[in-house]
Amino acid sequence: MPGVLLGDVFPNFDAETTNGRIKFHDFLGDSWGILFSHPRDYTPVCTTELGRAARLCGEFTKRGVKMVALSIDSLEDHHGWSRDILAYCSMESDDCSLPFPVIADRKRELALALGMLDPDEKDKDGMPLTARCVRTAAPGLHSVFIIGPDKRLKLSLLYPASTGRNFDEILRVVDSLQLTATKRVATPADWQPGDSVMVPPSISETEARVLFPAGVYTKEVPSKKNYLRYTPQP
Repeated sequence: MPGVLLGDVFPNFDAETTNGRIKFHDFLGDSWGILFSHPRDYTPVCTTELGRAARLCGEFTKRGVKMVALSIDSLEDHHGWSRDILAYCSMESDDCSLPFPVIADRKRELALALGMLDPDEKDKDGMPLTARCVRTAAPGLHSVFIIGPDKRLKLSLLYPASTGRNFDEILRVVDSLQLTATKRVATPADWQPGDSVMVPPSISETEARVLFPAGVYTKEVPSKKNYLRYTPQP
């Protein structure tokens, strides 16, 4: 299978975009990155997604995340579609462009290289459509990638073409990834920024007291094993 696995270095591809030609690693620089794909321009679900992404661009920027989209159509189509997207989300732009580049991949060469094609979704010509995925730092098996400053894939989420992405969840995931990249903690199910975090089992009780001066508390369970340890978010 083509594509990138978690922890792999994301390919340093060259691509034409609505903001000019980019070399991916140079585009990211020292930032985090998110690459998300779309099956086709002028499609309803994708229009809502890119509109939501445009609305949230400031939130990603605050987190030091550079956004880039990919769709298997031409630059001309991307520019025309961008006007529809901006109108849909009631945003104004002097040059009618989105606040992030959209990669043109009309021959689907990049989508194939990154393993972004959905084998169960075909266009009118029988060509596979890109699946909706999200990943951080490295190219991967599907369509949404989150990439870290080290250019490695940190996370991927895969959606079928019929289901729109939840961008609030993507922001939550970015917050978790950035926190756990710098602090020796983990985030539990449904965690939100500001909630308590978990102390990994690899940290001893003695070390935990030093690392987490705000205190560590343990959730008791029938096994009596003290592995559910929590501490306020550092």
